[in-house]
Amino acid sequence: MSIIDIECLQGWVGRTETQHDVISAAPVSGLSASLDYVSPIAQLGEALPPCWHWLYFQDAVAASSLAVDGHARRGGFMPPVPLPRRMWAGSRLRFFAGVNIGDEARRVSTIASINHKVGSSGELIFVTLKHQIFQQDTLAIEEEQDLVYRNYGVSHSAAKPAPAIPQWSRELCPDSVLLFRYSALTFNSHRIHFDMNYATQIEGYTSLVVHAPLTATLLLDLLRRELPDRVVAEFEFRALKPLLEGVPLLLQGRRNDQEVKLWVLDDSGALAMKAHALVTKSELSG
Repeated sequence: MSIIDIECLQGWVGRTETQHDVISAAPVSGLSASLDYVSPIAQLGEALPPCWHWLYFQDAVAASSLAVDGHARRGGFMPPVPLPRRMWAGSRLRFFAGVNIGDEARRVSTIASINHKVGSSGELIFVTLKHQIFQQDTLAIEEEQDLVYRNYGVSHSAAKPAPAIPQWSRELCPDSVLLFRYSALTFNSHRIHFDMNYATQIEGYTSLVVHAPLTATLLLDLLRRELPDRVVAEFEFRALKPLLEGVPLLLQGRRNDQEVKLWVLDDSGALAMKAHALVTKSELSG
């Protein structure tokens, strides 16, 4: 019998909150260093790289208001979903204008939908958030973010192969230092990313879990390295299976004119994340 009152949870649909932040240079320097750049890849007055807005608009939740998993207790802006595990399943983004380092910005977040499903691993709750980021009165970024909640235990799904023959490939082995740095930069206290005992003994993983937005950022970094004269106009990603600390992964991509397919394979060759970007030529490239 389900413990979920979906009608109650759907009462949160339409709730909004607004956060203000200064797009300071320090987080850009920190993430640049974490991705092994010797100097920041964007400077004061320049636009953030795509999806680096995830470094900002963080909730400074008091320690006494955190749940056992390190997230803020539910029931405020976020609905009181009774399932214990929370994961960032994917996002769809459109970039209309640059978010410039040094300027003020605001993010308006709305709970767009809440849905209940039953899968092979049990009950699932999907919460979709809509984020709009403005600098002054200009809409710069629009994002739909999908969160999924479910019970403890790692689900197992059929392995999928790479979606195409790659043009680019980069192997990387995320270690605990990278995970720690990204958690610190995004003020993410979810314990699956830094607490080995919690990740393995409570949530059932075999190691620490690589952040889904960090994986997506690594894919966009691959695109930047291969197509430095292109600007990302749209980007979407979907996480298919967890990636783990200390286990090699393969970042791959293939371009077809303005469309770019990106994906990540785990150490067994199974598809762990797939993504798609729409790129345009930079005005600076002539």
